[in-house]
Amino acid sequence: MGLFKSSEERRIERDIKIRQGIRRIEKSIKEQGKFTDEFIKNAQHAKRIGDNQQYQFIRNSLKKTATIRKMLERQLLTVKNALLIKRQAEASADFASSMGLMATEIGRLFGETDLVKTQGEWEKAMAQSQTMEERMELFLESVEDIAEQDIEMSSANEAITDADIDRMIEAEDAAVHQQEMGRLSGLRAELASLKGEAEKKQE
Repeated sequence: MGLFKSSEERRIERDIKIRQGIRRIEKSIKEQGKFTDEFIKNAQHAKRIGDNQQYQFIRNSLKKTATIRKMLERQLLTVKNALLIKRQAEASADFASSMGLMATEIGRLFGETDLVKTQGEWEKAMAQSQTMEERMELFLESVEDIAEQDIEMSSANEAITDADIDRMIEAEDAAVHQQEMGRLSGLRAELASLKGEAEKKQE
């Protein structure tokens, strides 16, 4: 039962949840990339058939997708940074715990009076360590709220324009055209080579 779990078990469970959250965000970023590719293909198709209404709709969808992807990438950075801070806090807590044990042992060796004083000091240190852990938990819980605020900020300060989306579509279209031209050049070269071999045989 959860009530009887040790602090180490709870720490491991928190780490697992954080790693699962990171994997979900990374998966979402990849999905947004796939959505972008599909929207670009659809926009090219709409442009070829002259459907301007669909083109405008797809362009807006592309803009939204790009904004979402940027927001997810910022979320991922925030969570990874929070995880690093958490690990640093845990290292500090481990150090404090080890020093507390040593202080207790030293106090026992040097007399009860020193022990009482040292115990009080290290109990205070351990209490501060627990407070730090609680603060870290609150910080991690606030990550999602911060990420939601980033959506509004990115929309206001880092908005993607219609011109940016148009350039994205045109660049993809140009790349496909370049690939087709490369294939045609290869076929022409191959035909010329075959023709030359045939002429040599006739001679």
